[in-house]
Order: sequence, then structure tokens, then C-alpha cells
Amino acid sequence: MSAETASAEPESGLLRGLDVTVTVAALLFWAGVLYWAQTQAISQVRYATAFVGGILTVYALNETRLAISDGDWIDGAVLIPASLALMTASAFFALNFEDVYLQRQGYALEHEYMLARLVVLSLMYLTWREFGNVFLGLIFAVFGYAMFGNLVPGVLGHAGMNQATLLQATVTDLYGFYGSLTQITASWIAPFLLYAGLLFAYGAFELILRVAIVAAKYIESGIAQTAVLSSAVIGSINGSYTANAAMTGSFTIPTMQEAGMEGHRAAGIEAVASTSGQVLPPVMGASAFVMASYLGVPYLDIVVAGLVPAAILVASISIAVHYLAISDASSQDMEFSEFFEETLTNRQKVFEALRFGVPFAILIYLLGVVQYTVMTSALYTVVAMTITGVAMPTAQRGYECVVGLKSWLRDPDDVEVGGPTAGVAGAVAAPFRRVAASLLRFRPLAKFAEEIGNTVHGFRRGAVILAPIAIILVVISGVVNLFSTTGIPAKIALLLINISGGVLLFAVLLGMGVAILMGVGMPTVAAYVIVAILIVPTFVSDFNVAPITAHYTMFYAAILAGITPPVATAAVIAAGIAEANFWRTCGAAIRIAAPLFVLPVAFVYNPGLISMDVGAYTLYVGLLVLFGAVAIIYGLNYPFKMRPGRKIGTRALVAALGLLIMVFPNNGVKIAGIAVFAAVFVAEKVMIRGLTLPFGRGASQ
Repeated sequence: MSAETASAEPESGLLRGLDVTVTVAALLFWAGVLYWAQTQAISQVRYATAFVGGILTVYALNETRLAISDGDWIDGAVLIPASLALMTASAFFALNFEDVYLQRQGYALEHEYMLARLVVLSLMYLTWREFGNVFLGLIFAVFGYAMFGNLVPGVLGHAGMNQATLLQATVTDLYGFYGSLTQITASWIAPFLLYAGLLFAYGAFELILRVAIVAAKYIESGIAQTAVLSSAVIGSINGSYTANAAMTGSFTIPTMQEAGMEGHRAAGIEAVASTSGQVLPPVMGASAFVMASYLGVPYLDIVVAGLVPAAILVASISIAVHYLAISDASSQDMEFSEFFEETLTNRQKVFEALRFGVPFAILIYLLGVVQYTVMTSALYTVVAMTITGVAMPTAQRGYECVVGLKSWLRDPDDVEVGGPTAGVAGAVAAPFRRVAASLLRFRPLAKFAEEIGNTVHGFRRGAVILAPIAIILVVISGVVNLFSTTGIPAKIALLLINISGGVLLFAVLLGMGVAILMGVGMPTVAAYVIVAILIVPTFVSDFNVAPITAHYTMFYAAILAGITPPVATAAVIAAGIAEANFWRTCGAAIRIAAPLFVLPVAFVYNPGLISMDVGAYTLYVGLLVLFGAVAIIYGLNYPFKMRPGRKIGTRALVAALGLLIMVFPNNGVKIAGIAVFAAVFVAEKVMIRGLTLPFGRGASQ
């Protein structure tokens, strides 16, 4: 045996051992989460403390396995002690909860301060490892501001704090890293991401792609629309636009390129589609849960309030993608056989619909009708998904066995089952042989075992999806507590009023700029939390913006970081897959998602657009704003066939008209603007291209 082979075998054995350990750790972690969701046997603060230790155990094991498999032993060597420090501290604070939380608020023992230092350093490392230098720099800036605020001149200055006070605010008092955001993550977000993990493991992603490909047959821009549909739906349960762009983009971008679309456009479509999934229920980038907690309203009310804006965004993106697709001549049919070997029978479609539809219906019923808490609803949804995920495929195989037996009863000679067939013995044995043949052919027990394996994989996938989100929210929870301790929200409010001159439009634009900066390199929920603490109170108290409107304004603004250069993480990933120019990808993405940049401003000038009680007026305002979004999309993306000078003027005019329709608060002006846009649309069709419907097959090219 060669030395290379000998060294490879222990490494392979180590990786297999770590792989099994990750799965076991994930199962134990979710068992604890679901047990607490059912019993709530300990306080939420104590549970959140234990939760951090549990999810970081899974994270450390999985990332160590990946580091070793990539040959990066240094990363693994640093990751293990950092994670051990966090796990040890979390276990200590959970086990000594009464002493630490109830009896020693405001001070700590020396060994607790030492643990707190290790927690801070370890979280800084994990933050850098997951989210890079930019976000780490932000955290260092916040810590520096907290400690040395006495050196900051002007309105932003404060008394500063020593190291002990900093450690108390972030760790030992259990109000910082183990505070409200961590508790929301542990009790609300975690069960939903377990649901997402089970959906992926049971094949929901494949089913969504099947639906998208079939739907694409009926739309001229079918291939590109597949990216929009699949990425948006997957993104609605994923919680991260970067992960979504990597997952769905690996399929959609090459498909669009093979159909003739330019790489930067394909990448731009995927980046925008992945980003748009952040506004769709049930997860909404994990931000809906935080928003519900801040506003003190049911989670379902937050979802309902966001339905009309989400519909506006998704509809406008679909239209933009259509125009880009037909201008690239990439509208040929998709052959289903290129992606899947076989189509689903009607019976299989029914089983799949029940498999995924029943748990989702239970979720809607529990949240909307019975009005259970988010945690309880998610718990029962996970249980239902596990049952239907295993039972439906097994029942389908069992049904096929029964059909096979019925076929034999109708025509015993139709199927060869083997064995003696003559005489009494053959007649008696034939039914048993037929049952055995059916079981061997359809193997329902093997299917049951396979789905149990998928369930285990789903639990593991859910933990892996949750871990980075948990890390970022734990860190942001500490940052938020430092904000409160230093009083910076009130200082930012005063500063924002001074800079904006008390003008709402300027204040919203400044807030959007802050949200985009905060969103650089981090998940949407992290950026939203920061601006919700710093900016939203000013909108509510000083500009009389409704709280739900103010929160949605900053939530949509936080999403923009994914496609806004110079970082634009969703665009970076998509451009890498397409091997396209990053800046051209960002340009295409901004053109496609232009209404997304306008919607935050439209929210504050159209208060009826965001409502937790959607009625006729909300739908009416939403329809008017949608026409404005379509006008912007038409102006920026429609393949006009006219002289360059006239084309630029037409684009600018129509886009400006759409901007006016979306933002102007007077509905009469909106209707007049829509009439002008309709006139431009009809004139261009009749005079230049010939009248056709924008989505009709066989449209003039």
C-alpha cells in the first residue's frame, strides 16, 4: 500500500465519521427545539442560550468536515476551538441560568468575564468566516464606538464604556448575544427553516422546477420565466438570496445561456429573481418574524400587509424578464425531456399535491383561522410535513402493488410470477407468489426506508440552512443591545432630521442609503434589524409614518444591497456562474428590478399600499402603483425599434412617467399618468411594430 493511499484512508474515515456526527448532532438539536416548542419547559432566555450552543455544534462539525475535505486544515484548526468556546459558554450560562440571569445582573465573576471574552472573539471569527471583512468591520466599528464614544464629537458622542460594561451588555447579562433577536431565531425562525429543509429533502425543489418548465411552454419568454418562478418560490423559503442565487442559478443561468441569452442578462435575471424571493411568504428572508415582534402584531398580519407590494414586484420583474428574453431571441420552447426523464402521471400529481399541499394548508389554517402562535403553527406544520413526506410516497407504492394484484386477478396469465403452476399446489401458491412479485417489483418498504432517509437529510439540511442565519442574528442581537445602551437611535434620529431638513423624501432616501450600506455582504434580516432600530423610530415619531409602513420601507430598502454595486452579493454569485462581467450584470439587474428601488418611497407616499387589513382601497392603490412599475419596466427594458436619439428620449420619458405614477400621492394624477402611458404604449405598437399583446406567442420580433 502506498503512503498516499495510507494517508487517504484515515482522512476518508475521519470525514465519514464527521458526516455521521453532523447528522446525529442535527437530529439531537432539532429534537430539543421541537420539544421546547411543544412544552416550553424552560424560560425563553434560557432556551435561547442553549439554542446557540446547539446550532453552533452542528455548524462547527459541518464546517470542519468541509474544511478537511477541501484540505484546509488551518481553517479547521481555528474553527474547532472557536466553536468549542461558544458551546462551552452557552452551556455554562444555560446550566447556571438562575445565578447569572436572576442574581448577577450588572456584574459578573472573573471566569464569566473570561468566557465572555472568548464568546466575543469566537463570534468575530465566525462572522468573518461567513460574511467577510465588510460586516466584521461594521461590528468592530460598533464595539469601538461603544467603548470610545467619549472621543466622538458632536451629537453622536456619549460617555463611553469600559471592557467590563461592554462584556455585560453583550454576553454576561444575557441581553446581548442571547437577547431578543436570538430568542426570535430560536422560537420562530428555526422551525420554519426546518420546514424548508424538509421541503428540499422531499423533492419540492424538483417539483417547483417541473411546474416552472410546464408553465414556460405557454409563455413566449418561457425559459427566462422559469428562472423567475423557481428562484422566487425557492427564495421564499430559503432565507438567503445569496444561497438562493447559487442553488437555482446553477440550473437557470446555463439554461438561459443555451437558449441564446447573453450571460450578463441571464445572471441579472437570476440575481433579481433570487432577491425577490425575500419578500414572499412564508419566511420572507426571516424578516417577517422580527417585524412581527417589533410591532407586537401577529406574524400573519405582517404577511398579509406585504402581499400587494410583493405582487407588484414579482409582476413587474416578470414583465421585465419577458422583454429582455424576446430581445435576446431566447424564447424557444423548453423540452421537458431535457431536464427530467419522465413526466408525472395524474395519480402521481395527486399524491405530490397532497404531500406538499396538506402541510401548507395546515400552516395557513393554524395561523389564519385558529390563530395559533407562529411557533406552535410551525411545529404542527413540521410534524405534518414529516408524516405526509414519508406516508404519501409509501402509500403510492402500496397503491401500485394493489393495482398490480387487481390486474392479476382479472387476467392470471397476464403476468409471469414464476414457480410451479400445475395442480392444486400451483393453484394454492399462485396468489402468494403474485403478492411476493408485486412487493418485489414496487418495494413499498424500500420506499418507506428511503423516505425515512430523506427525512433525516431534511433535518440535517434545515440545521445547515439555519446556522449562518443564527450566527448573524446572534451578533446583530448584541449590536442592537449596544445601540440601546449608548442611546444612538435617538442621536441618529436627530441627525437624520437635521440632514434631511425635515423633508420626508430626503429622509427616506437617506434611510435607504443607510439600509443598502448595512446590507453589504450580510443577509436581509441583519440589515433590516439595524435600520429598524436606527431609522424606523424617526419615520414614526417625526414624520408621522405608520409603523407598519415605516418597517416595510426599510425592509424593502435592505433587500437592495443584493443587487446594488459595488458589492451586490447576489449579482456576484450569478455573474460567476454565467462567467459574465460583474458591472454589466449589475446594470441588467438594476434595469429589471428598477421598481424595487422606487417601492420604498411609494410606500410612504401611498399609505394604503401597506395594510394589515387588505381591502378594496389597498387593491385599488396597488393596481395604480403596479401600472407605474410596468411603465418603468417598459421604458427601461422594452426593445424599441427606433433611432437611438428618439429611443433614449422615449425610455427616459416613460420611466419618469412610471416614477411619477408610483410615488405621487394623488390618485387623480396617477390615473392621468396611466392614461399617458397607455397612449404611448398603443402608439408605439400601432405606428412602429404592429399591434400585439406583450405576452402573446407569435408576437412580432
